[in-house]
Amino acid sequence: MSADSSIEVTSPFEATLPKHVAIIMDGNGRWAQQQGKLRTFGHKAGVDAVRASVRYARKKGIKALTLFAFSSENWKRPKEEVKILMQLFNLVLSSEVKKLNRNNIRLKVIGDLSAFDQKLVDKIRKAEALTENNTALTLNVAANYGGRWDIVNAAQKIADDVKQGLIKPEEITESSFNNYTCMSDLPTLDLMIRTGGDHRVSNFLLWQCAYAEFYFCETLWPDFDEQKFDDAILDFCHRQRRFGQTGEQVGPVKQGQV
Repeated sequence: MSADSSIEVTSPFEATLPKHVAIIMDGNGRWAQQQGKLRTFGHKAGVDAVRASVRYARKKGIKALTLFAFSSENWKRPKEEVKILMQLFNLVLSSEVKKLNRNNIRLKVIGDLSAFDQKLVDKIRKAEALTENNTALTLNVAANYGGRWDIVNAAQKIADDVKQGLIKPEEITESSFNNYTCMSDLPTLDLMIRTGGDHRVSNFLLWQCAYAEFYFCETLWPDFDEQKFDDAILDFCHRQRRFGQTGEQVGPVKQGQV
């Protein structure tokens, strides 16, 4: 895609821009191996791609960006790699939170934090508190997160409220269930991007992705820059989103919106 086809917030594309984008950041290890380096080198290089994606989302007016940083299954990786990932998470929290705050970006960490060191949890809570009133963009970092965990966790909370008489079983709806999930306060997920060439969601945002559009690309995560993000958004803007209706009911994508 040429540079002059990049989507601007003030363009007619604005009506079709996604409000909430999620990214499965895959390919760090393979990228490092292609450079003849250890897998952990790729994770460090991937931080630059995170910065580029946050910068792009902020600039384009996307309201929520959710990044899959560490899944509940990633504990199965080699211990040294997990250790490096935790250290990197700590380092990024220390170095980036003030920048996020200056740019009016809210940080939210979603997932089961009970498995993390208490010092890391305290640092996460402090970063969330510092940025909680920011409104330009919500940056969700999914850490020790799994889509099944999110659903089970919501179900447990509902069961507890039913037990306490706060809600009746017949009052449980899709909408009320959603209120118990990790991102209930955010716009519905519009677009899920996966880098690295694999075509699967890997237990990420299973509840939230019910009607999301999917975009898979071969680009390894450290090479996913603002132009690659722009390609994904442009692809999204050309799609007809039917939500169970027929194409005729929705009508053609209007000229000037794509």
